[in-house]
Order: sequence, then C-alpha cells, then structure tokens
Amino acid sequence: MTLQLASVATLQVPSVETIERTRVFEIAGASITLGELVSAGTVLVVAILLSWGVTRGLRRMRSRASRTAAALYLLEKLAGYGILIAGVMFALTAAGVNLSSLAVFAGAIGIGVGLGLQGVVKEFVSGIFLIFDRMISIGDYVELEEGVRGAVVEIGPRATRIRTNDNINVLVPNSQLIEKPVTNWTLKGDTRRIHIPFSVAYGADRNTVRDAVLAAAKASPFTLPETEDRKSQVWLVGFGESGLDFELLVWPTQSAVKRPAAMHAAYTWTIAEALDQAGIEIPFPQTDLRIRSVFGREGDDALEILGVKTKPAPRARPAADKPAPAEPSSNDAADELMMPTEPVQEGPEDPSAT
Repeated sequence: MTLQLASVATLQVPSVETIERTRVFEIAGASITLGELVSAGTVLVVAILLSWGVTRGLRRMRSRASRTAAALYLLEKLAGYGILIAGVMFALTAAGVNLSSLAVFAGAIGIGVGLGLQGVVKEFVSGIFLIFDRMISIGDYVELEEGVRGAVVEIGPRATRIRTNDNINVLVPNSQLIEKPVTNWTLKGDTRRIHIPFSVAYGADRNTVRDAVLAAAKASPFTLPETEDRKSQVWLVGFGESGLDFELLVWPTQSAVKRPAAMHAAYTWTIAEALDQAGIEIPFPQTDLRIRSVFGREGDDALEILGVKTKPAPRARPAADKPAPAEPSSNDAADELMMPTEPVQEGPEDPSAT
C-alpha cells in the first residue's frame, strides 16, 4: 500500500508552460509549438472578424450614399483584402515563422500558381483592375458581346455578378470584362439616345407623322427635357415594301435606359397611339398585281376574260362619317418604366468572400 502511494506521488502533471512549448511541426526550418499555433489562430480569427465588420459597415454606408457609392465600394474591397492579408502575416509572425525564411517556399508556391492556379490569379487580378479602373462600377447597366444585359451588383475576386431585369444573376469571369467588348449604357451616370423604328402607309403626310410622334414622345414622362444638344427627332430612313420607314430619336431618363426592353415597348405603344389619334394608317404587307393586257384587252375587259368580277371604286366617306379617334389605352411598359428602381446594395455576406 505504501509503495503504491509513493508511485502515485511521483507522477507529475504537465504544466501549462510545458503544453505551450510542445512542438507540433516544423515549417521553413522553424519549430511551431502548440502555444504559437494557438496564438496564430487567434490572430487570424480576429482578422477575419475585423474584416467582416469593416466591410459590413462600409456596405451599409454605401447603401445610404448615392454619389460616393463607387468610391465606398472600392474602399470596402481594399479594406477587406488588406485586413485579411495583414492578418495572415501577423498570424505567421505569432507562430514564430521567420518570413524571410519562406523565400524558397514562396518560390515553390509561385511555380504552383504558374502551373495550376494561373486562372484563379488571373481572375483575381482582373477584378482588382476593374475596381481601380472605374470603367465598370457597381450600379452600371452593361451589355455583353453575347447579348446579356443587366446591372452590375458585385465585383468579386473571381467573377462579376450581373443581375438582369428578369432578376437572373449572371456570373461573368472578371477577365472577360477586360478582354472582350462591353457596352456600358450608364457610364459616368449619363443617358443615351435611342432609336425607335416605325412605319406608316404610303400617302401619309410626313409632316403630320413627325408632329404627332414628336408631341407624343415629348409628353412621355420618361423623356428628358430638350436641350440644345439633346433634342427629340423623327427621321425618314427608307422606303419599305409596304410603307415609309421612320425612326424616333429620343433621350430617355437613366432609369428607363436600365430597362431597354420595357423602354422600347413603351415608346412603340406611344407611337402607335399617336398615329391612331392622327388618323395615320400603319402599313401591312400587301402585293398589288397589275395586268396590262390579256388577248389584246386591257383594264376591266381583261379581268372579265379571266373571270374576275370588278367592283366599283369605293365612294369617298364624308368627314362626318369618319370614326372618332380611339381613346388612349393602358401602356403596361410605360407603367413599368415609372416604377422606382431599387438601388444596388448587394454584396457578399460571407466573411471569407471578402
């Protein structure tokens, strides 16, 4: 019994200091202890939380700002990346790793990046260029070469997220926005002139067509007031098979530019109503067949030989018998253009995504 107690008494419980000095592994010739590993993990967690808090605060400021939204987005991305990179460096220092001894290790990583991760690095660097270049900013309405159109809601480390007017999110690699043509419809917060084609039947008075369509376009709530450099116009652009081809040139509001399909439909509806009110006929496909002679006979005599009954020419309708202009109808596209647009406030919520 005495021997057992003595043996138990000789057992020593490891102290906290001994546990902290326990060597876990070696990296770049430096021994990493358990205490240093815990310190490095703590520093890294604090850096992630700090990055998440700073980016979240800047995102909230950006949601309230209108003129400085692009600058705040740039600051948000730089702060998030900078805090994380600094946190990793401090974590390595806390772990007792001599950063100068990582030169060979960094060279090996560089070779790996050049061979296998070059695509990831390419997209990351392209995203940084997009943020600094400011040719494409958050909230801009862009159109890609493939025909995708939408508002830029996020420029991430790998891809840029574009949200279409149908609420479809399209992820586009950052490098494509640099290497391929991109149409920015709202660059520098400006608007653009658009062309709306329409046709009228032959014989319509061109001045009447111009005045009716211009009056309707200027009365539209999504047409900007005219200035010396920006005026609404109607051009005669061609002679079609069934009628005269015109184009309405108009400067819409910026909110209307961001909804091109609805804008085009709204102006087309407005033009159709203006032509109806003015009593101008919209052409439809038709073919006129003229027979000069059949068996030496011409005109109605030739048609009688073919067995075609001729009809008397229509009598001109008195002005009092003409139908009254139709009442303006509801324009769904115009109603959609008048709806307020939601400001682009989205961004990554995952701390690791910053």
